[in-house]
Amino acid sequence: MLRRAAGILAIVSLGAIAALAGAQAPSGRSRPRGANALERAERPAILRPGLFFKEEWKQTAQGGEHPVTAESNSDPRLELKLYVPAGQILLTGSAGDENVPIHVWTGLCSTPCAVAFRDKSRFADLSGLARIRLNTKMSGFHQVRPIVKLADGTWWIGDLATGTTRDWLVSEISYADLHWLKLDIKRVVTVGNLVDKLDLTKVDEIGFADLTPGSGHGPGGWSDVAQIEVYGRSVPRAGAKTE
Repeated sequence: MLRRAAGILAIVSLGAIAALAGAQAPSGRSRPRGANALERAERPAILRPGLFFKEEWKQTAQGGEHPVTAESNSDPRLELKLYVPAGQILLTGSAGDENVPIHVWTGLCSTPCAVAFRDKSRFADLSGLARIRLNTKMSGFHQVRPIVKLADGTWWIGDLATGTTRDWLVSEISYADLHWLKLDIKRVVTVGNLVDKLDLTKVDEIGFADLTPGSGHGPGGWSDVAQIEVYGRSVPRAGAKTE
């Protein structure tokens, strides 16, 4: 009996030692300590471009609703460009009012219309992870789409749109996700065939377009666009003074 018990104890001991050795031995799937940190160090950093410009609009001292003018631009480094074949774009709202922030309104555009900004001293490089952020509110089926004017003078409009009818919505569109149609800026209408990619390393003007005519005051069809932010890299304009 004692011999049998001793044998069992020896077998159990050997099994425990083998299990312990197996637990300590590295498996084929184990990774050396610090491997993840090394991979992170070797992986190239994702460099997102910084803020190229931000437009929050500027209300007049009288406030209320009135046509958009050059004085409606809140950033003196930018030139405000309006492309309205017929009708006009208005500005209304109040600073600090979340329900009615300062914004432009396309309800009196009797044709498609567009708004763009031109930095006086810099082109924008909108390649890579560049994006546009818009705070918008819509009526009807209206939406706004990103537009760009390249350094060669051609205008293009993206195939992604943004807008909601229920409330103000802050949304982002990545330029890298867009396909493009050429834009006849005099009429603010699309022409030609869809293009998969553009060279966006030197962009002259940046903005948005509403391709649907407005319905006037009251519910029906129009776009409200409040603050706009564009994230991209700066490319100096030849001979321009930088600030």
